[in-house]
Amino acid sequence: MAGAVIIGAGPGIGMAVARRFAKEGMPIALVARGEIPAGSVTALDVPVTTLRADSTDEEGLRAALDAATTEHGLPDVVVYNAAIIQADGPGRLSARGHLDAWAVNVVGALTAAAHVAPAMARRGSGSFLITGGMPEPKREYVSLSLGKAGVRTLVTLLDQEYGESGVHVASVTVAGAVAPGTDFDPDDIAEHYWRLHTQPRDQWAHEVVHAGRGHG
Repeated sequence: MAGAVIIGAGPGIGMAVARRFAKEGMPIALVARGEIPAGSVTALDVPVTTLRADSTDEEGLRAALDAATTEHGLPDVVVYNAAIIQADGPGRLSARGHLDAWAVNVVGALTAAAHVAPAMARRGSGSFLITGGMPEPKREYVSLSLGKAGVRTLVTLLDQEYGESGVHVASVTVAGAVAPGTDFDPDDIAEHYWRLHTQPRDQWAHEVVHAGRGHG
């Protein structure tokens, strides 16, 4: 079992997804911009590799993915969970700010997919899953709304490119603020990633919307 790579391994959804896949005995590679607490790593109780990379640094992200593959083999699943979440109404964010947000929310996912999905396709199996959001655009969150719309389009394009070769590309759209003990508990959300990864090919979904417990 080659394991899972989590890009954007923060304390919310990222680590919850890592715990869910580790529960199945899968080795884990955690990719984050900052340091990952040692306690979070040891709690996974499987082989874990921690890697530092910014999702907007193309060379750094590719190098992290190569290191994860060297350590655990070509991943069974890559989860792209990096995002810039900020409130910005129309005209309130500079053009540079929009480009920076787009680079994290969409381009980083494309960089990661373009690096690992061709090898998955040659193998004939693998999952590439992206954390989505904003099921409906909101004027208070322009850059995030644009980014998550981009994620949906990216999923479609990647499926067109790699789906026929056995790579399951999908997004998990989270329709609310993530917090433990709420309808948007990260451990509940993490279940969607596992279900997508294990779906039979003739039942593949390309988007799951988590609208709260019991909905999605």
